[in-house]
Amino acid sequence: MGPSGSGKTTLINILGGLDTTTSGRIVVNGQDITRLNESELVRYRAEKIGFVFQQFHLVPYLTALENVMLAQYFHSVTDESQAVEALKRVGLGDRLEHLPAKLSGGEQQRVAIARALINQPKLILADEPTGNLDEANEEIVINIFRELHKSGHTILHGHARRGHRAQRRPPYRTDPRPRHPRHHVQLPRGAQALPPRQTFPLFRLLHHS
Repeated sequence: MGPSGSGKTTLINILGGLDTTTSGRIVVNGQDITRLNESELVRYRAEKIGFVFQQFHLVPYLTALENVMLAQYFHSVTDESQAVEALKRVGLGDRLEHLPAKLSGGEQQRVAIARALINQPKLILADEPTGNLDEANEEIVINIFRELHKSGHTILHGHARRGHRAQRRPPYRTDPRPRHPRHHVQLPRGAQALPPRQTFPLFRLLHHS
């Protein structure tokens, strides 16, 4: 958990072979990735890493199905039936032919998760994957990650403090009774103060043992 600039994205990029370190070693699944050359890093990313970013990075003129199959193309060969199953796994079996512009933010992120899963990576790196989602879609995505963890995936999930998002929301609800009378805050008539937001750890490292 931490604000922008605290190093969450840098850590994820280093583990994913997108950035290099100035010193030290990075060992992932017994492999020292600091010793890999560029072509070996490309193979490492294609075969062992699944990326889920805050920005969905979907190709706008490709359908949901084609966006998932694009990851297969860069890995080896395409298999439409596997791509369909990946989208069904994230609840998008009825959105296969939709372009990104026809999908909600939550649905686009689920397409991105299906794309990350299609090549059966050993490690899924999720960089603030719910940062652009409302609370309902955030819960859907988090539940998908929980199910993936239960099925044996290792997931590194970095995100900012929940409190940062809470500050952007109205500080009251409609209710005639104040929930926190001890707080000396003047609320609008008929309004109720929200309770403090729960915070979460900087990274959720979920490993199936």
